[in-house]
Amino acid sequence: MKRRDLFRAGLVAASAVYGSQRARAANTVANPLTPPAKGTIPVAFLISDGAVVIDFAGPWEVFQDVMLDDLRMPFHPYTVSAKAAPIHASGGMRIVPDFTFANAPLPKVIVIPAQSDDSPAVLDWIRKVSQTADVTMSVCTGAFLLAKTGLLDGKSATTHHNSYKIFERQFPKIALKRGARFVEAGNLATSGGLTSGMDLAMHVVERYFGRESAELDAYYMEYQGEGWKDASGAANSAYATVKIRPGFEEDPVCGMEIKKSDLKADYQGTTYYFCMESCRQRFLKSPAAFLGPAPARKSM
Repeated sequence: MKRRDLFRAGLVAASAVYGSQRARAANTVANPLTPPAKGTIPVAFLISDGAVVIDFAGPWEVFQDVMLDDLRMPFHPYTVSAKAAPIHASGGMRIVPDFTFANAPLPKVIVIPAQSDDSPAVLDWIRKVSQTADVTMSVCTGAFLLAKTGLLDGKSATTHHNSYKIFERQFPKIALKRGARFVEAGNLATSGGLTSGMDLAMHVVERYFGRESAELDAYYMEYQGEGWKDASGAANSAYATVKIRPGFEEDPVCGMEIKKSDLKADYQGTTYYFCMESCRQRFLKSPAAFLGPAPARKSM
């Protein structure tokens, strides 16, 4: 049996589960998006070396699995990179991008996972295609890449909870929302860490096609997360206050929880510890910049 046939069988089963919803009028969705009258919705996944697999694979699965009642699969996901050469994602996964910036279809949805390339070409591409996109969404620390474009200036955003501290210091023009599963600001959206990207993607599906279509998608995927239904984006409230366990230290640069190690530096009589040499070097260049008032932390 082909995947489409399996999907159709699943859709019928799911329709029975949500039968009561079909008897109601179309779902009312805040900030709805209008799908094209014909054709598919192009979804560009920006990737480069170090792209975190779940950041893009999770939303990819969400978009590719959407099927409407007439059996149309409305989203067309594809990968885009600065160059055609293969990239190595997290864990060493090798991926050959579908397109480069020069030949990629114009997207209506842009997904920016955590990754390493923040070159001018990458930032310029994001700025350009975001002008006509319905949604430009970052996942996890992909928010740093989106923030570097300047598009988030004067707006609210979120990112992985381990990066709250450095994000606030690096982007003072952006209002960081701690403990948010995702945050929307016009046609821009940012999600929390890792799996949060799936909820933001589910929310985008809902904005295009309504709550029922998104629930059918979640049912097919056997996805039980509910964060995408939280319009306030507060489903990550447990992460609003980062907890440092007894016996661990906080990296003063990135805020990561770490054990004491040889990666350390003394400043004004206090020893500080770091998760990696790059954090230590940033600290050494300007210790005072990382030792200002910090959000309250509590031990577990």
